[in-house]
Amino acid sequence: MYLKPEEISNILKEKIKSFNFNMEKEEVGTVIQVGDGIALVYGLENVMAGEIVLFENDIKGSVLNLEEHHVGVVILGEYKDIKEGSLVKRTGQVLSVPCSEKLLGRVINPLGEVIDGKEAIVSNIYYPIEKEAPKIIDRDFVRTPLETGIKAIDALVPIGRGQRELIVGDRQTGKTSIAIDTIIHQKGKDVICIYVAIGQKASSIAQITRELETEGAMDYTIVVAATASDPASMLYIAPYSGCAIGEYFMDQGKDVLIVYDDLSKHAVAYREISLLLRRPPGREAYPGDVFYLHSRLLERASKVAPSLGGGSITALPIVETQAGDISSYIPTNVISITDGQIFLETDLFNEGIRPAINPGVSVSRVGGNAQFPALKQVAASLRIDLAQYRELEAFSQFSSDLDIETRKKLIRGEKLVNILIQPNYKPVGVEQQVISIYSANLGIYDEQETEEIQNLEKEVFDVVSSKNAEILNKIRNKEKLSPEDFNSLKDTINGYMESKAQEE
Repeated sequence: MYLKPEEISNILKEKIKSFNFNMEKEEVGTVIQVGDGIALVYGLENVMAGEIVLFENDIKGSVLNLEEHHVGVVILGEYKDIKEGSLVKRTGQVLSVPCSEKLLGRVINPLGEVIDGKEAIVSNIYYPIEKEAPKIIDRDFVRTPLETGIKAIDALVPIGRGQRELIVGDRQTGKTSIAIDTIIHQKGKDVICIYVAIGQKASSIAQITRELETEGAMDYTIVVAATASDPASMLYIAPYSGCAIGEYFMDQGKDVLIVYDDLSKHAVAYREISLLLRRPPGREAYPGDVFYLHSRLLERASKVAPSLGGGSITALPIVETQAGDISSYIPTNVISITDGQIFLETDLFNEGIRPAINPGVSVSRVGGNAQFPALKQVAASLRIDLAQYRELEAFSQFSSDLDIETRKKLIRGEKLVNILIQPNYKPVGVEQQVISIYSANLGIYDEQETEEIQNLEKEVFDVVSSKNAEILNKIRNKEKLSPEDFNSLKDTINGYMESKAQEE
């Protein structure tokens, strides 16, 4: 076969014309040391702090330390396949999480990947997990109540939308139960809920998810789960991922409730990462920036001005104490960042007072402005009455002969404590709370046996519902009750108690 020189040159010219030369420039480094979820990488000269880098097998890592000769990278995922000499690529992007309405009702990991066995979620909207908190000028006052459905909280330590209220107490005192009750009570109240589980057993997270599904709360809830078996890096980014998803909904003008369960384990995970990166340890071996770790997270919870959509993020961080010591390092740090705390006590829990809230130490610094006016009216003396009861109770142990006035106060205090006891997953509406506390203030439970109080409470509310429906509407519509309203309620309740006494 003979080829003419002209044909060869024509073919070569055509090939040269159609040749597409796209040069891609990538900055690549090399792993010089790896272990315990941390990799030291050499050669990434221009990498930024917080930037995402890609290892072989598409495993992501986040740059945390910028040293003179290498960078410290936290590996986000399984690190057993990464070896010394493995190549690492820069991406030029910060760590982001996919956001979408489709996340509602799903369980995801901190990278936004679904872990509930259902179909994957595809979204082209990504929010960075680290973001600057809203500026002071962009914020609005906390005015709207966030109802928890828990009488002891809504009456004594009310929470407003956009507030940060810490739940603090020893292990097994009902901290998570309060948060789950609050999520359940948001049904029909147009609040998106995000539950961030940090370092919990997978079985515990499954149980919580099942309970939310049973109560119909998963329709408006997202569970972000970093289990105890996940690497410390996943536990570290979990609350920031949850907050980024919350900001997506807040930017649409929606109200968001986010629970961080719990920040003690979050701080421990960060301490582990910092020590592995050889950062200098401080008090209790925590790194020097452990305060900033939580302040930059919790400051993102706020109520934004109407000009920016008027959305809000309400944060309920949970912190575990050891032997009720709220003066230890992490609890004091988080107390100083938040707008109040709900302190749960082991002794009260063991006495059967649940939720085991200590009203003396618990406080809400801004929620009073957001409390339902009617609830504020009836609960005004509640804190003082409970404090007096606790004081008299301690005193009465040393004295057998008490005067009539002291006995009355002890009985009234005991009944008030019983009124505030609530079973798990049974939140109640604000109208019922107002009637319960007002009835207790009238003294109708003073002569009742403790086990009869719950039934009588329900009966009284049913009677008021049928005879004073317009007053219940005023309570729900955030109106103050007039003296005439209170007199009408008093007549209805006393009238019912008299007819009940005659029947018996």
